[in-house]
Amino acid sequence: MNRLHRQPICVASALMVPMATLATPPWLGLDGVPPCWVVLWLLPWALVDGPISGALAGAALGLVLDGLTLDGLTLVPALIGLGWWWGRIGRRASPVQRSFNLGLLALLGTGILGLTLLLQLLIGGGGGGGEVLEPSLWAWGLHTLACQTLVTGVLAPMLVSLQLLIWRRRVPA
Repeated sequence: MNRLHRQPICVASALMVPMATLATPPWLGLDGVPPCWVVLWLLPWALVDGPISGALAGAALGLVLDGLTLDGLTLVPALIGLGWWWGRIGRRASPVQRSFNLGLLALLGTGILGLTLLLQLLIGGGGGGGEVLEPSLWAWGLHTLACQTLVTGVLAPMLVSLQLLIWRRRVPA
């Protein structure tokens, strides 16, 4: 079992996710939509440290990010599922190393995360009162999902590859 979660510098890197989420420069996003920083951090973490650690890290980061927004929508279930899934991929298959694969995993993860948020809007009605969603809200949600998925998928090969290199060297095989 890898011990990435016992490395203080690696655990401290999780603090960068809420900071990056709040302070993303406009030029780094696409049409005003920033990348999904939690996916860019959770993907390499789960690949290196395994499914249990990935699910726990997803839950912790989801709670922190939910506390930042307080809008009634939650990231926790999707992040727990993604952390578990990516951790199992890291354990069962040969190590994921190709940039295309990392970009595809980040793209799928961001899409799943965004779709769970849209599903919560559909079930909750957007305002929590059970009313039907307006078409403009759907258009906004799909636009945000497409932009965030694309920009995260483009950044993932660079950022996730770098994190994988650093974290795999810090943890003995």
